[in-house]
Amino acid sequence: MEPVIVIVGKVSLSVAVFAIGLTTTTADVTYVLRRPARILRGLFVMFVVVPAVAVILALTFRLTPAVEVALAALSVSPTPALLSKRAMKASGQGDYSVSLLVVAALVAIVWVPLSVEIFERIFSIPLHMRGFTLARIMMTSVLGPLGAGVLVRAVAPHFAQSAAPACASISGAVLIIWTATVVLVMLRSMTSLFGNGTLAAIAGFAVVGLALGHLLGGPRLETRKVLALYAVSRHPGVAMAVVQANFPGQPLILAAIVLVLVVTALVTLPYLSWAKPDERKTAAGE
Repeated sequence: MEPVIVIVGKVSLSVAVFAIGLTTTTADVTYVLRRPARILRGLFVMFVVVPAVAVILALTFRLTPAVEVALAALSVSPTPALLSKRAMKASGQGDYSVSLLVVAALVAIVWVPLSVEIFERIFSIPLHMRGFTLARIMMTSVLGPLGAGVLVRAVAPHFAQSAAPACASISGAVLIIWTATVVLVMLRSMTSLFGNGTLAAIAGFAVVGLALGHLLGGPRLETRKVLALYAVSRHPGVAMAVVQANFPGQPLILAAIVLVLVVTALVTLPYLSWAKPDERKTAAGE
């Protein structure tokens, strides 16, 4: 049986995705049919470029095995749905953000197990991941809640409009408390991973991911911002599933995953602040 803290995190994330669905239309989801080249470019950055960056950094720095596994697991994990909201705020283009999220969740079911095998050969670490497990994670954390929100919006648009802010606020508050709790519980294990260039490698992973996502996001500044955020934001549920399937009972690797997520989030803050002026322009209709 899963610990309560894990269940709370999963439920909160699902509610946050449901809130996004309440503000999403079917046209947003089917954006991929109108702009397939943009979606394919985004998938290339998320599933090929970012893992390649993780490999280069892991081979460059003398990282501990726990950090190597954490970087490998996170680099092949698709973007968490929660960040879709931040990406939409930064760019004002929710259709591209949501459509990329949905397609990435579907592609991950097939691509993640293949990527794990590639990392196994590169680092000589036994890794495997079942597609069924990925499908279950994507359905419960992304596709299911998002689809339910879209359905509610289609059937009861007025209710969806009024319920979305409340769902987003509640889930956001719970996720902040949940994240702080997880960090406090694992703080000692996280600090034990410092050294050997660990923080520099993780920060480099975030900076390079942001830069490449922005540069490869196409000619439009809006899609560049979305892809930059998606490039550095990974799904912790998928990464932890990879770890649990291959290294059960090794909390140090889970602490390394949390460390990567925390450092990446801190490095991303300046980019989000830089994006805010354009967000105000978008709201003003410029």
